[in-house]
Amino acid sequence: MTIPKKILITDDDPINRKLVESLLKPNGFDVRSVDSGQAALDAVDFDPPDLILLDLMMPGMDGFEVVRRLKADAATGRIPIVMLTALDDAGSRARLTSAGISVILNKPLDRWALQGCINQLLGGCHGIE
Repeated sequence: MTIPKKILITDDDPINRKLVESLLKPNGFDVRSVDSGQAALDAVDFDPPDLILLDLMMPGMDGFEVVRRLKADAATGRIPIVMLTALDDAGSRARLTSAGISVILNKPLDRWALQGCINQLLGGCHGIE
């Protein structure tokens, strides 16, 4: 019996969270979701996930700050983070890359891009229905 991979979804929009959850849960992932940057940091401290799907633009603490804090901590710095964003400008992409984000998925989210990304970062083949 394999232990399900844990994925943390962080997005201030409840519709976006539900959409991503609906793509991941049927495939056996242990999915948790939170609605803010601070809630993401708290969730990671409580039970570190195998992968974080993180919205860039959130009120209060944005995705840039969440990434900065996670990458600065030796205990969380190696958790792969996929940035989900509607921004598609070169400046934001360069800033994310320099912060250690290797995968950026644009909204609206393409489920096949999400599947490829998860397969790449978590290994194996994780089909998304």
